[in-house]
Amino acid sequence: MHKAGFVNIIGNPNVGKSTLMNILVGEKLSIITSKMQTTRHRIMGIVNGNDFQIVYSDTPGIIKPHYKLQKFMLNFVNSALQDADIILYLTDIVETWDKNKPYLKKLNDINIPVILLINKIDLVDIKSINQLIHDWQLRLPKAKVLPISALNNSNIDTLLNEIISLLPESPPYFPKDQLTDKPENFFVSEFIREQILVNYKKEVPYSVEIEVEEFKEDKDIIRIRSVIHVARDTQKGIIIGYKGNAIKKVGIEARKAIESFFNKKVYLELFVKVNKEWRDNDRKLKGFGYHKI
Repeated sequence: MHKAGFVNIIGNPNVGKSTLMNILVGEKLSIITSKMQTTRHRIMGIVNGNDFQIVYSDTPGIIKPHYKLQKFMLNFVNSALQDADIILYLTDIVETWDKNKPYLKKLNDINIPVILLINKIDLVDIKSINQLIHDWQLRLPKAKVLPISALNNSNIDTLLNEIISLLPESPPYFPKDQLTDKPENFFVSEFIREQILVNYKKEVPYSVEIEVEEFKEDKDIIRIRSVIHVARDTQKGIIIGYKGNAIKKVGIEARKAIESFFNKKVYLELFVKVNKEWRDNDRKLKGFGYHKI
């Protein structure tokens, strides 16, 4: 008997969805920063055993959209609710149940297994954990409530066993040696965007999109040319920095991450282009991989 299914991770920003995804998959597929809206796409990570295949999905944080890009991001969350075999709803030790009442109602009404995960339990005592479990069980009576620490790998084996027990019988959906649904270019662009999130402040990181114009893999080196798109003229100068120092730092750190991911030497060229108000333009968003669902 072989089991397989889609296990989709949803929750508010900054509760640890991407950290959990990477731990479960065993690879860094989702970039991680302390900033909200780090994850923009729905990213699949595939885990295989002899008799099972788990297709995890990391999703953007649930937010109230203010421009079209954020609407597309929320579409990814909604699609994850619709096609899941199992939902992992991730919260943490400080988040209150009433932050996302509409989504909690959806989870109560849904006819598939829901595992509610309380993350970051390494930061509180056992009495607080037990109270959180009790409170969440009242709000989601049909869900399995499990306290975890994604960062410290606490209770992850218990979670994995629970997921496998709930998987439906099915042949694998993907080849057994496939790790993700995303192409190589996607991860290059994400590693560059990660460094922009880390190194720039205020609105700049949220106004940036990355386009990989060239990805050429030779025997000993990968040559990459990538464009950093910004929404306004003033942002171009900020990204480049004084005498190009800011973009040089981004390039160095992004290259290291890309080399680690592909286990190969990388030559990375970065350019900056003004692409005005791309976050509210359907055609431009589609070109960057954001699609209506």
